[in-house]
Amino acid sequence: MSSSRLLCLLALAFFQSSVSAEKRRLSPENLLVITAATEETDGFNRFMRTAREFNYTVKVLGLGEDWKGGDVARTVGGGQKVRWLKKELLKHSDKKDMVIMFVDSYDVIFASGPEELLLKFSRLGHRVIFSAEGFCWPDQRLASKYPEVHSGKRYLNSGGFIGFAPDLSVIVQQWKYKDNDDDQLFYTKIYLDKTQRTKFNMTLDHRSRIFQNLNGAVEEVVLKFERAKVRARNVAHDTLPVVIHGNGPTKLQLNYLGNYVPTAWTYENGCGICDDDLLFFNDAPDEEMPLVYVAVFIEHATPFMEEFLDRLTTLNYPIGRIRLFIHNNVVYHEHHVQRFWERHRSLFPDAQLIGPEENLQEDKARNMAVEACRKNPECDYYFSIDSDVALTNLDTLRILIEENKSVIAPMLSRHGKLWSNFWGALSPEGFYSRSEDYIEIVQGKRIGLWNVPYITQAYLIKGSVLRSKLSQVSLYMDDGMDPDMVFCRSIRDQGVFMFVSNRDEFGRLVSSANFNTSRLHPDMWQIFDNPVDWKEKYVSENYSKIFEDEKTYVEQPCPDVYWFPAFSEKMCDHLVETMEDHGQWSGGSHKDERLAGGYENVPTVDIHMNQIGFEKEWLKFLKEYIVPVTEKLYPGYYPKAQAIMNFVVRYRPDEQPSLRPHHDSSTFTINIALNRKGIDYEGGGCRFLRYDCKVESPRKGWSFMHPGRLTHYHEGLPTTRGTRYIMVSFVDP
Repeated sequence: MSSSRLLCLLALAFFQSSVSAEKRRLSPENLLVITAATEETDGFNRFMRTAREFNYTVKVLGLGEDWKGGDVARTVGGGQKVRWLKKELLKHSDKKDMVIMFVDSYDVIFASGPEELLLKFSRLGHRVIFSAEGFCWPDQRLASKYPEVHSGKRYLNSGGFIGFAPDLSVIVQQWKYKDNDDDQLFYTKIYLDKTQRTKFNMTLDHRSRIFQNLNGAVEEVVLKFERAKVRARNVAHDTLPVVIHGNGPTKLQLNYLGNYVPTAWTYENGCGICDDDLLFFNDAPDEEMPLVYVAVFIEHATPFMEEFLDRLTTLNYPIGRIRLFIHNNVVYHEHHVQRFWERHRSLFPDAQLIGPEENLQEDKARNMAVEACRKNPECDYYFSIDSDVALTNLDTLRILIEENKSVIAPMLSRHGKLWSNFWGALSPEGFYSRSEDYIEIVQGKRIGLWNVPYITQAYLIKGSVLRSKLSQVSLYMDDGMDPDMVFCRSIRDQGVFMFVSNRDEFGRLVSSANFNTSRLHPDMWQIFDNPVDWKEKYVSENYSKIFEDEKTYVEQPCPDVYWFPAFSEKMCDHLVETMEDHGQWSGGSHKDERLAGGYENVPTVDIHMNQIGFEKEWLKFLKEYIVPVTEKLYPGYYPKAQAIMNFVVRYRPDEQPSLRPHHDSSTFTINIALNRKGIDYEGGGCRFLRYDCKVESPRKGWSFMHPGRLTHYHEGLPTTRGTRYIMVSFVDP
């Protein structure tokens, strides 16, 4: 064997033995993570959860102590952390094989485990490594004194560093300053001292191999979805950092990353943290359920108010454990609130109602409501709900309480829209910005609990949080800002996380944009803006059963004449009341200026839909609800749902009791009974002459459907008492 080859083999053997010795020396058993925290905040609990997930050994310094290190979120400070660390590291100063990593906790998460951390530390080949960032803080005058770097971040950040215990102990023993002096400046001066930098073999993690500071690097960091886990990837340096630090103004970006990293949500397993720390009340008697202050805010005219208020009484939660507060700032809704109160006041004996006559501004009303809970030590939760929330899940209160979060909102959106009650991100100015996952969360493609910067319209707050972290905070009042913006900013500033849950279907948001309260029953016009609410209120509850059980819910009283449920009772009543309120009934003569030719061959006493501004809403009803029935009952015919003649007819014995035989100018006609025979009127009905077939007992809300031309020559039978109303539409003329 040649001497050169022998030397190569010896060198390789020496290198391998050195590597394995290094791996033995840097074992996870010799790693200690040290952090500082005076209280267990939401951020601290998140940090500890990720530490437990990777089996890090963590020592927490300062729990239960008063913070004297200054307002580090806004200015210099943090020296108290060094003082704690100085004392702690004396215990480990002679442990030459021990590796210490110090990290902040409130704004830090782990993305990987000790093995990867120590491997990267070893490969960097230094005894002390500090994280790096792109800003020279707190003394920019020191920037020029930093060693030049050709790639990566140049400046030291003290929110994360790792090194051998003896070295770190010697470094921190140099601390002799005040608790509110700046820790980062202290470490910076040691690093910039070339003698000390060499002595301790110090460097910075310029390329974010171990530590990722987000401030100034938000655009460099993206989520990387791996098999059943998620990493934060630095695309500038193609690295996968182990520690993610939301330093400076990047707390919200860290919250976004923390919704995924490391296993908070994955494609394979969905939400990995949703079942942590849940509360359960399955067997709790009603009197032992948490006491909830429910605050209702009616700040603008809102459709479907009656339904909104009634849902408050049907929540699947003990009424005796609810304290109700209602602030109504809208004169139009006074009668709705009054009717609700007259029917249900016995359920809420301690309720507080504030009406528009008190002229209480929204921010002050919200402050009054939340203060009532904050001041009562027995108030367990505060639930705020605005009038444009259709809370259809009756278990919502119970579900949100069981999630056991400081602040949590049920995810709600407008039907078929992306408009929701949360924002996934904020713009630099503090307003709406769409996060990358916003659409998938709203559409339910990603299900979980999401830490977000803004919630509104419905949310639950723990009473204990109101009386602790939020005790000195004005949650809604700040000149020049909307109360919802003040609320979310106040919560964020206190380090309290706001979650939105889409784990359950809670309901939806109602749109008030085109709600015209000058109409008698303005909800009738909401078929476009709020189609689901409109259907629930105005379409027969048995309509959908037409397609499930045709034999029961579709009748054929005469050949090719079908009879099926269409309108709810409320729609019938509201349509009649609207027509009578309008009052411009035709005279029932042949002369009719409403028609293009000015002549009606078979006149009735009626009001056309276009007279009350309801034409396009009616055509929408035909398209959405009549067309599917027509296609089912008349196979092979595909309606265009066009109709020019759409009108409500009024029959009275002393006005126009009946209608002579005639054909309709339609492909098919629908005829919906709007009131009850035997109660509102006697007589009436329809006779089809060709078949000598009568329908004499039309049901309120049910519709006839029959061909209009050629085969179904028909007449209106005399009304002998009272007033009969029907809604008629000549479809596809």
